[in-house]
Amino acid sequence: MTLTNVLAGIAVEDLGNSLVWYEYLFGRPADARTMSDVAEWKLPGGGWVHVMTDQDRAGASVTMLIVDDIADELARLEMHGIKPVAKAIGDFFKTAKLRDPDGNLIILSQPQQGTY
Repeated sequence: MTLTNVLAGIAVEDLGNSLVWYEYLFGRPADARTMSDVAEWKLPGGGWVHVMTDQDRAGASVTMLIVDDIADELARLEMHGIKPVAKAIGDFFKTAKLRDPDGNLIILSQPQQGTY
């Protein structure tokens, strides 16, 4: 198999209620609104994050986002009232776990210097 890209999906109960939270997370409005219940953000390194209304699966998604500076991202998000529910520092990554309004787990991860 040759993969050329990836689309990570996050299910929310009501996109209208979650859209502002995700705009804060990504620091900008969605790059695409392909349907009324879908918002997508293109990532600079390739791939997309697809947030969509899916009441049956809402709150059960897990997405990891790799960031350059986790401290800067957490400070920016805190200005919007978004705080991590947990933080950890391991041998290879620093991580912070966030929960969106539906309870989906969003993990911010910063590689430790010299490990990625």
